[in-house]
Amino acid sequence: MNRIDKKFKYLKENGRQALIPYICAGDDTLQKTEELVYLLEEAGADIIELGIPYSDPLADGPVIQAAALRALNGGFKIAHFFDTVTKIRKNSQVPLACMVYYSSIIGYGKEKFVEGCLKSEIDGLIIPDLPYEEYDELMPLLENTNLYLIPLVALTSGDRIKMLVENSRGLVYCVSSLGVTGERNNFDARIDSFIKEVKRYTDTPACIGFGISTKEDVEEFNKIADGAIVGSAIVRKIYESKGNLDDVGKFVKELKGEY
Repeated sequence: MNRIDKKFKYLKENGRQALIPYICAGDDTLQKTEELVYLLEEAGADIIELGIPYSDPLADGPVIQAAALRALNGGFKIAHFFDTVTKIRKNSQVPLACMVYYSSIIGYGKEKFVEGCLKSEIDGLIIPDLPYEEYDELMPLLENTNLYLIPLVALTSGDRIKMLVENSRGLVYCVSSLGVTGERNNFDARIDSFIKEVKRYTDTPACIGFGISTKEDVEEFNKIADGAIVGSAIVRKIYESKGNLDDVGKFVKELKGEY
């Protein structure tokens, strides 16, 4: 069991769902990222998704794109990211999933990147631009490790769902909407049946992301899924509050239902 497994075991035993906030690493500094991880954990985050900024993202909407640009302009380096995660691990055992584009992994070096994840004790990888048919590019490096490759499954995955999730570990990232990340007022009516279809083929916890931005969204999706992933709304709150940790912590507590 890695930390993600342990967390979901605890949540299931207590009849609860996971809150998984996303932050962009290096926005505005990696020191701030470290501080935010501690804050998010204290505010009730069960798992934290750390995004590695990339200049040409496929899945990220304007809020996260802007955060990535700020981080890159600030001199973000993947090697420094691993140094930061290593520091975090001295103070926290919160499960950490890294959202990273495969182009970044290739540029850094596959073996070197996986080694960095293992040494710094990252628990999961979410790679939006690595299709299932090319998993063999990376999976041999993850075998016999505690680093999970977390699949993304979309409303349009259809008859590919079984293939995508049947050997999944950690969690399944269920994409709630067509298009890119960003806050939304309405969600696709097919989500309920979509989550049921995912759960037909795996016991791995199914968590919903893309567009979730309010306490009401979280409460609604917790009825059908094992967790909610909140990205753009938190990234926006960090930026608009100018990194005020109290404001961000209060928002996360609201999402968690503790306010």
